[in-house]
Amino acid sequence: MKIIFMGTPKFAVPALKKINENFRIDTVYTQPPRKSKRGMKEVISPVHEISNELNLDVRTPNDLSNDYEFFKSKKFNLAVVTAYGQIIPDAFLKECQFINIHASLLPKWRGAAPIQRSLMNKDKFTGISIMKIEKELDSGPVLLTKSLPINIYSKHGDVEKKLSEIGSNLIIEAIQKINNDPDCVFKEQDHNLKSYAKKITKEDEVIIWDIDAETVIAKIHALTPSPGCFFYNNRDKLKIFECKLSEKKSKKPGHVVIENESLFIACKDKYIEILEIQKPGKNRQKIKEFIKGYKFD
Repeated sequence: MKIIFMGTPKFAVPALKKINENFRIDTVYTQPPRKSKRGMKEVISPVHEISNELNLDVRTPNDLSNDYEFFKSKKFNLAVVTAYGQIIPDAFLKECQFINIHASLLPKWRGAAPIQRSLMNKDKFTGISIMKIEKELDSGPVLLTKSLPINIYSKHGDVEKKLSEIGSNLIIEAIQKINNDPDCVFKEQDHNLKSYAKKITKEDEVIIWDIDAETVIAKIHALTPSPGCFFYNNRDKLKIFECKLSEKKSKKPGHVVIENESLFIACKDKYIEILEIQKPGKNRQKIKEFIKGYKFD
């Protein structure tokens, strides 16, 4: 099979490696290099970096549609896409079969931030779906799925890493199925059950204390390690990265209690115990260390 791989972030790297080990990738598409934060140099994507190490041909168009003639000339059999970062134009979809490694159990959480939204929603399971790419976002029929149990203490970074590995194994099984039987059956999604995972915004990062404690905990861990959830104490923007449910009954949402070198903040129903926090411009700290050098109003 003549395979093209399209992906950009670290999440896509295990699949890239695994496919290349088992089938050999002809061409890789990834997002163009971007300026570093200080603007001193250009930074290539994780997929680009690994592709260079594997001596794979890499293409980085700003607009994929401008690369159509090259794509058409290659006569690929299969395109594997995961977190590429650009919409695939219709003309490309007509040239070969496109399949996607999507980080949710479709039809739930189509869209940009499926892991975070699943965690924030306090789902019991998330997972990977191998699906055929069609014109409508994440709407195509599904070939394979594999689930992963999650809870309010599951952190986005950990879940993303696990799903990345699950996806890298599941895509090999999918390619083998397609290779052995080009007419293998993809199952249509139940579109009545669809939900959308909107991109994470600055508003999502704000901690609202006047809701139940489990929802607050789930949200904090859904945005750990990045971008993190925050609240203000006076003018200080404090980010929380780890917490747990306390049995203390709430007095007033946002109320702060410090006792026995521990920090508790009240939600609508109960307090949560803060385990890891970050002051502006500082590194993350365990709460015992943080309390020694910080005063709440």
